[in-house]
Amino acid sequence: MVRVVETARLVLRHLEPGDAPFILRLVNEPSWLRFIGDKGVRSLDDARAYIANGPAAMIARHGFGLYLTATKADATPIGLCGLIQRDALDDVDIGFAFVPESWGHGYAREAAAATLEHARRDFGLRRVVAITTPDNERSMHLLESLGFAFERMVKLAPDAPELRLLAWEERRPDVARTDVPRMPLP
Repeated sequence: MVRVVETARLVLRHLEPGDAPFILRLVNEPSWLRFIGDKGVRSLDDARAYIANGPAAMIARHGFGLYLTATKADATPIGLCGLIQRDALDDVDIGFAFVPESWGHGYAREAAAATLEHARRDFGLRRVVAITTPDNERSMHLLESLGFAFERMVKLAPDAPELRLLAWEERRPDVARTDVPRMPLP
């Protein structure tokens, strides 16, 4: 088991074939289907293929991908969180999805904040984006709480629906900030 990130309450690690039962459940949750889309995962074999051809392949190609997020206390899988390099986007994006019983405990924010730090520290990323459906207000609020700001609407394919693209950029201390109101000098 390859652990990537640990927080006070969570462990984010590489997905393994044995995680297929959890993946089968997660990708068929109504919230996943509504906000992310149907991945056609209907069996444990499909879930193992999703892991191998999705997150594991991305980790092999880029060094990062979606990670299984589990509670540190008892290793219960509660979601996915990680980094994705999509062909249709110039920047790496952060993605997350959690099972409903884990909502409302701050796990998604904790995992996403740790993933953002992982992107910055381990991959030198100074800009990370995120995409959400226009009606996914919970994800929008979480992303905004981490410093992401809406930039524009995008499509991942010509016939795909429009998505909101939000971006986070690291503020370097050696660069003057232009978004801070300046007080007039006396």
